Amino acid sequence: MIIAVLLLLLTAFFLKVGFTKPKEKEGKGGKGKGHPKVDAFVVSPSLVASDITVTGSLAAYDEVDLKNEVAGRVVMVNLPEGRFVRKGTLLIKLYDDDLQAALKKQEAQLAIQKRIGDRQSQLLKVNGISENDYEQTLLQINSIKADIAGEKALIRKTEVRAPFDGTIGLKYISEGAFVSASTLLATIRTNQKIKLDFYVPEKYSPVISVGMGVNFTMYNASKVYNAKVIATEHGIDSNTRNLKVRAVVVTASEELVPGAFANVNLQLGENAKALMIPTQAIIPDQENKKVIVARHGKAHFVNISTGIRKSSKIEVTEGLSAGDTIVTSGLLFLKENSKLSYSSINK
Repeated sequence: MIIAVLLLLLTAFFLKVGFTKPKEKEGKGGKGKGHPKVDAFVVSPSLVASDITVTGSLAAYDEVDLKNEVAGRVVMVNLPEGRFVRKGTLLIKLYDDDLQAALKKQEAQLAIQKRIGDRQSQLLKVNGISENDYEQTLLQINSIKADIAGEKALIRKTEVRAPFDGTIGLKYISEGAFVSASTLLATIRTNQKIKLDFYVPEKYSPVISVGMGVNFTMYNASKVYNAKVIATEHGIDSNTRNLKVRAVVVTASEELVPGAFANVNLQLGENAKALMIPTQAIIPDQENKKVIVARHGKAHFVNISTGIRKSSKIEVTEGLSAGDTIVTSGLLFLKENSKLSYSSINK
């Protein structure tokens, strides 16, 4: 009986030690908890050189697919692949013997009618022929001249000539082949001038002007090239909200290949009152970008609009003012009106 009483007393003692002391420790820990500490940043204006980098594409200033106007058999090919040709050089000739024969016949008829007209002109002076007969001969002469002009036009359609000074690309036709109208024969492009096409976001479109200089680099290359803006599209693309811009490379180089991508850098000037904040302070969501602004020791979520990015900072164009304090850490643990304690405040 005495042993049973002792066991009960020991059990009660250990239960008291096991449960009471942890509660005391928990209580002590709870007193030291307080509000979550965060890092903060005070927004202030600073001088920032505004620039943006966009992707562009190089293209030959002039490039044409060489195609024939009429169907026929190829009797001559002069397409030196990768070689320079002058404007007007005959590149392709189609069979035209039938057209040449018809032209010679019409030229012979014209010569005969002209001689008849000369004789009738002399007879008309002495009233040896009626004026009506003479006018009919003149009408016949003019009709034959028109037929000759039409025949020469048909003959020109059997020829494909270089439309400008340029370099021939790959040829797709050989002598003796029969080609239908509008068959691709080769391409020709200029090498002296290279154009650079790129798009800029709508908000930057007001600063783009004809004559503006831009810099660009090729993919995986460090060499910087210069170009000058020569034109912009008439308006903003309603789908992408971008403005298409065209520039011409100031000094062409063999390294610049039409069709290649380029990283285009545009200097937009300097802003002495730019509000730059750390990028980690931004909370993106489906519709807006937000930051947490500290007001009277509490967290408030504010929508912002952003501009250019510089390394680890980004410009805020709307939503903040100089002197605002924003939270830069612990963003996921805060809610609207959460009380704030600071680990550090940076400026």
